[in-house]
Amino acid sequence: MGDLSYMGKILVIAPHPDDEILGCGGTIARLAKAGAEVVVAIVTRGMAPQFSDEFVAAIRAEAKASHDMVGIAETRYLDLPAAALETVPATKLNGTLAKLVQDVRPDTIFVPFVGDIHTDHQLTFLAAMVAARPRDTHAPQRIYAYETLSETNWYAPGITPAFVPNVFIDISETLELKLDAFRCFESQVKQFPDERSIEAIRALATMRGASMYLGAAEAFMLIRQIDRL
Repeated sequence: MGDLSYMGKILVIAPHPDDEILGCGGTIARLAKAGAEVVVAIVTRGMAPQFSDEFVAAIRAEAKASHDMVGIAETRYLDLPAAALETVPATKLNGTLAKLVQDVRPDTIFVPFVGDIHTDHQLTFLAAMVAARPRDTHAPQRIYAYETLSETNWYAPGITPAFVPNVFIDISETLELKLDAFRCFESQVKQFPDERSIEAIRALATMRGASMYLGAAEAFMLIRQIDRL
């Protein structure tokens, strides 16, 4: 596989645990195998009474197993309310992600797509873009939006923003690792033909790959690229 070292230090921002694996688990594994430092930030956590502490602990244990499998260097939990980001003042959400970006100082950021059906995904994208504003030389040089099965393709195409990828990363050698990492999320794996099934994840990777004459790929939209001297 080609060299992805130009991406430098990586920050993957995920609204919920498992979005990072669904959206770019194969790319994360490929980067980590090549020695890149990959930090994942999970924006939300389940809050009582809708989610018990036991459920949250179980999900985080699944995430740890998954992240260890693909070689994620660090996982950060921002602990904002899941399925309720719209209740968080914009100043708090923006400030939380701004602090994250300032602390990590990534060269490349992966974010959810603004056109996802889940409001948490939309608000995470917007806050990430505020946090990544190019206001100094430490601003991220690349921002990619990833696609998340059951979120990116379930809104209203033609009315809401459409995911039209223009970056494809070959994951032929890490697809099986991505699938194994998603299997770690036992509470989230569904039976086919649900989109969050192993078969559907494999099918999307195969289709994205074949469209570029690759065995398997993950697709992204390039949001911003800065080529500095």
